[in-house]
Amino acid sequence: MILHLAYARDWHAAGPGGYRVSTRGRSLAEVGFIHCSRDRAQLDQVAAAFYADVADELLVLEIDPAGLDVRIEDGFPHLYGPLPLASVTAARPYARP
Repeated sequence: MILHLAYARDWHAAGPGGYRVSTRGRSLAEVGFIHCSRDRAQLDQVAAAFYADVADELLVLEIDPAGLDVRIEDGFPHLYGPLPLASVTAARPYARP
């Protein structure tokens, strides 16, 4: 299981082609991969570093990485390619620690 922090609006807008947002509104096409976290502690670090000033609703996407092109780079899982909606096992509201 890997995790991704998403704006709720971006997740709800995802269509049949999958979810295509990397981080904080930057697209998969712009960045080249979707940033993910290996666990909740790492996700909280990402939230503190990049989303501390965000008031919009955030979701934690729980992702089953089976069959996906996920590479660990600089200690973080990066998903190369769109995230198929079926690979998301849960989308839960993000509660800041």
